[in-house]
Amino acid sequence: MTALSHAITQGSLTSGRLPKFATPVAAVAGAILGFALAVIFGGGNLGLAVLLAYLIFLVAMEIAARVIEGPRQAADRRARHLIVGAFLLALLPLASVIFEVLSKGMARFDIGFFTQSMRNVVGKGGGAVHAIYGTLYVTGMATLISVPIGLLTAIYLAEYGIRNRLSKAITFFVDVMTGVPSIVAGLFAYALMGLLVGPGTRSGFSGSIALSVLMIPVVVRSSEELLRLVPNELREAAYALGVPKWLTIVKVVLPTAISGLVSGVILAIARVIGETAPLLIAAGFTASLNNNLFANPMMTLPVFVFDSYAHPGTDVQAYWDRAWAGALTLILIVMLLNLIGRLIARRFAPKTR
Repeated sequence: MTALSHAITQGSLTSGRLPKFATPVAAVAGAILGFALAVIFGGGNLGLAVLLAYLIFLVAMEIAARVIEGPRQAADRRARHLIVGAFLLALLPLASVIFEVLSKGMARFDIGFFTQSMRNVVGKGGGAVHAIYGTLYVTGMATLISVPIGLLTAIYLAEYGIRNRLSKAITFFVDVMTGVPSIVAGLFAYALMGLLVGPGTRSGFSGSIALSVLMIPVVVRSSEELLRLVPNELREAAYALGVPKWLTIVKVVLPTAISGLVSGVILAIARVIGETAPLLIAAGFTASLNNNLFANPMMTLPVFVFDSYAHPGTDVQAYWDRAWAGALTLILIVMLLNLIGRLIARRFAPKTR
């Protein structure tokens, strides 16, 4: 016992600890040194300054932790700092996009943008109400098509078709559809509507078909994995009470996984709502508001943003302002859908108490 107590007393488990202010102090010192070195040797390059500051911080914390806390705590701190650094690096593109869209999109984020279309507008003014309505119509119809098909397919794969040939074939084709380029989905919808209605047919419903081709595999894969995560004990308890399998799925399996299923649907919607190429081919382009999903071309926000930025008129800045405002509106729509999805998931999730 004496030898063991001595080992514990002298070991790294009870060694000294760095004070709580050591990390922020090292971060500030690293930032100062990093920016100073970047100004001296890199001409004030911001990216080089951030990289040097992070490296100096890692080295300083590694040396301090090894000297004061020992190698085990130093390894723990090193892993934590690397993970936090990777997280902040992943946030940089998101923060950059949000900053750019907000700073450039607010110039036309006004009432006129949400109440006017581009009919007979060639310069300043106008708005994107026709594109906003078109996006809601096309995406909403695509959701109505994709969610039932995707969810029923996932139920079959997870509950009925375990390890049979049909389920393997469905899984293979779903995986293939996941990698289908969006332009191919647009061409498919355009060709299909050409066969059913007539050559050159462009409509909002054709755009919905194109988006459905992209949505269905996402809904299937996410829903299937979530249904497989439902504990088998819940199913077995229902079977023991004499509940049929279909009723067990409806009353037990789906309510248990409802939160994840809603998140999967929202993810699928976010995946397709910003697609431009398939909608440009299948839904077409128009400067007027079209409330008929099944006739005539229908403008959508991604196509509106693309056309405003790629083909500006004589007043270039006016078109670019509308493009950035359209991009900001698209981001806000996706954010709103996520909030609605979370509220629905929380409302219908099974109570744990």
